[in-house]
Amino acid sequence: MTKVRVSTTVDAALLDRAREVHGPGTDASLLEAALTALLDARRRAEVDAAYERAYSESAAGPPDAWGDLAAWREAAGA
Repeated sequence: MTKVRVSTTVDAALLDRAREVHGPGTDASLLEAALTALLDARRRAEVDAAYERAYSESAAGPPDAWGDLAAWREAAGA
């Protein structure tokens, strides 16, 4: 993996708290973990949005023996 040098200024208290949470390791490993978490969160949000679109575009149909899917969706979204 190609590495690049990053030089930046951040809030000292934020960095101290992040170092405590991250535990032993370098600031480089802390930054890599933070960037990975950011990208993972973004990907999860994209997948959630795709599911939301798919479910909202599909017809729920009338209530059946399993229940009322449309009402369940509405309640779950509240």
